[in-house]
Amino acid sequence: MDSKITDSLTQFNTLGLEADCFRLVRARQEAELIAICLQTFKAQEPLLLIGGGSNIVLTETFQGTAVLVETKGIEVSQDDKHYYLKVEAGEVWHELIQFCLEQNMPGLENLALIPGSVGAAPIQNIGAYGAELAQFCDWVEYLDLPSGEIKRLKGSDCEFAYRESIFKNTLKRRAVILRVGFMLPKVWQPNLSYGPLQELSERKQGVTPKEVFDCICDTRMAKLPDPTVLGNVGSFFKNPVVSQQTFERLQQQYADIVGYPLEDSQVKLAAGWLIDRAGLKGESVGNASIHLKQALVIVNKGGCSGQEVCGLARLVIDRIFDDFGVRLEVEPRIIGATGQKELADA
Repeated sequence: MDSKITDSLTQFNTLGLEADCFRLVRARQEAELIAICLQTFKAQEPLLLIGGGSNIVLTETFQGTAVLVETKGIEVSQDDKHYYLKVEAGEVWHELIQFCLEQNMPGLENLALIPGSVGAAPIQNIGAYGAELAQFCDWVEYLDLPSGEIKRLKGSDCEFAYRESIFKNTLKRRAVILRVGFMLPKVWQPNLSYGPLQELSERKQGVTPKEVFDCICDTRMAKLPDPTVLGNVGSFFKNPVVSQQTFERLQQQYADIVGYPLEDSQVKLAAGWLIDRAGLKGESVGNASIHLKQALVIVNKGGCSGQEVCGLARLVIDRIFDDFGVRLEVEPRIIGATGQKELADA
């Protein structure tokens, strides 16, 4: 093993994969975060930012600096119609939602228990149960690595789409998110359109934010394994979007297929249903396995490697394409020796 390897990343990724890096830095203050990121960027060395570690698959030793973003702070202001929050990147996402509910500022409860940090949330445009971060994002402030300047983007300029943003595309490898601004309407409207929440919709006038929050938490805890017990990154695969024509073709063959209509005559399929229908629950490659309760989740049964996780993901993608003609994509970032890489190359 290379003599430069000094720091372990095992406890900083929720899959629990054994991996090392050449240098590990914990950035608790903004000045620290900016300084180490600029130093690493200017030295043209690999840089890996880690928030909650819930969206990365480490496949080999990272030959650069890994920075744990641990900046904290929440500031609240308001006007007649909205609450405005300024939240530091290192805050835990679920704890932010709990804080908002405690302060009687609902709106984010559909996104409860999504693992990770606030700073990582805009990159993925995290979403669940009929809601997305994009609905509440007022702005994102980031360090532009090439210029060294701190810049702010309006939420409407972040190019948010399903699990997509400008930070995964144009600003990839050049932006370090420092804080996120949220705008929550004071007039709360429950979002009960999706999954188990529909059971609450019959008494819509009487539903409270806490009831929505509790429903989401109970549902996620029942379906998703605790990463401290069984390593995982939550949903491993995106729900694929297909044309209405493709959906109708599949529906003729599989009457119980799960799909959600979108704009532009497109339909979002439930990737979990596809994986389950293909008989892949429990499928394993080495110590990486498809979770028996939730087919979207790949778990580490113990001593699993990043290569095994990627091998299982490729197996699933190939099987779903063979069975349904639909191509799945992975949600987490695949991290190699010098940074993010494609699943096919892992």
